[in-house]
Amino acid sequence: MTMVDAHRSGQIKQAINGMKRTLASGGSAGNTMYGLGIMGINSSFIGKVGRDEMGNFYEKDMVDAGLTPVLIRSSQSPTGTAVALVTPDSERTFATHLGAATELSADELNISYFKGFNILYIEGYLIYNLPLAEKALKLAKENRMCVALDLASFNVVTELLPSFDRLVREYVDIVFANEEEARAFTDGLNPREALDAIAGKCKIAVVKMGPEGSWIKRGDEVIKVEALKVKAVDTTGAGDLYAAGFLYGFSNGFSLDKCGVFGSILAGKVIEVVGARMPEEKWAEARKLVDTVARE
Repeated sequence: MTMVDAHRSGQIKQAINGMKRTLASGGSAGNTMYGLGIMGINSSFIGKVGRDEMGNFYEKDMVDAGLTPVLIRSSQSPTGTAVALVTPDSERTFATHLGAATELSADELNISYFKGFNILYIEGYLIYNLPLAEKALKLAKENRMCVALDLASFNVVTELLPSFDRLVREYVDIVFANEEEARAFTDGLNPREALDAIAGKCKIAVVKMGPEGSWIKRGDEVIKVEALKVKAVDTTGAGDLYAAGFLYGFSNGFSLDKCGVFGSILAGKVIEVVGARMPEEKWAEARKLVDTVARE
């Protein structure tokens, strides 16, 4: 991911005019919450957007998915955007302008935003704003919530490793990491070894390995989950939707192996389309598979 300023972001958006594209509310945590909303889980999303068309779109997209978002409006900055450029081999790169998102502060968080919910889900980029992240974590624990953290990027983990290590040990119950993030968080360990190391710092560790599936560990319980066999078109949102599927199962009291399978189903389905938003027919396919596994 490349960070750009408002001017460069505008240039990129102008340059892609005429290309095939989709528009959706996003951000890693936003994608996960959107997926949970579509799956019928009572969910919210706390963020900051501009007083602009993009901010209005973001709010409507979240509400349409069944969420009750808490979006604080900035009077100074536009809504943040990320332009995802996808290559023919399904890989992608991001040009991101954070905009109003960077202005959300710890003082703007209120425990009332957390009432009625059982899980707080945050992603690793939030740790750049440590006071905001720690305020959210403390409010979640005051509200007796389970805390789930996605490590987000190996670069972020490497840069902020002491903060990640402390926050995971003090507040976090579930950690999601891909292979690179797990390696960065555990001083170079392979996925299986990293799983053990991460599980030693929290209650549940999840290490995602793309087409190789995922590992899950809680206490002495270790589970290997296979990836859904699909033809990948675009891997954007795969990790985010894995978390949505896993947390859907966790919220409904399913076993860890089924939580992992649900995650693999949603991740597998989203990579069959361009972007992090599946059309309704893909969601229908995903829900059918989830329902089948749930009944087994």
